[in-house]
Amino acid sequence: MFQELNFPKFEYRFKSTENKVSIFDVIRKKFIILQPEEWVRQHCVHFLINFKNYPKSLINVEKELIINGLKKRYDIVIFNPNGSIYLIVECKSHHIKIDQTTFDQIARYNLTLNATYLMVTNGLNHYYCEMDMKNERYSFLKAIPDYKTN
Repeated sequence: MFQELNFPKFEYRFKSTENKVSIFDVIRKKFIILQPEEWVRQHCVHFLINFKNYPKSLINVEKELIINGLKKRYDIVIFNPNGSIYLIVECKSHHIKIDQTTFDQIARYNLTLNATYLMVTNGLNHYYCEMDMKNERYSFLKAIPDYKTN
């Protein structure tokens, strides 16, 4: 049906109305029209919850932010318990190649959000970075850390 992605499988719920297929989003608690990017986003959300152990209560999906006076939307943000931002995830459709433009986009978002970690994925390829805000640098990681309750 949809492109097989490089994420663990998860139990998803579909619904079809008016010839459109929707998938249930456990964060927004509603059905969302299933586009290729949403397919990637839902896989990523379930990966973060079920394999990296991030609590649903700290995850936010598809919210608006203002960057240089322009309205933008981030895909996924994970908050620290204190309200600061731990991770920003930028999701692309599986057929979109991850390139410098994608990294530039998430870097612009991070100028406003100040996350510790960044993740970029098209469902097939995943890239992870840890930010060093003090020295204005980042380093690529093999994976993002699992959630810790310390």
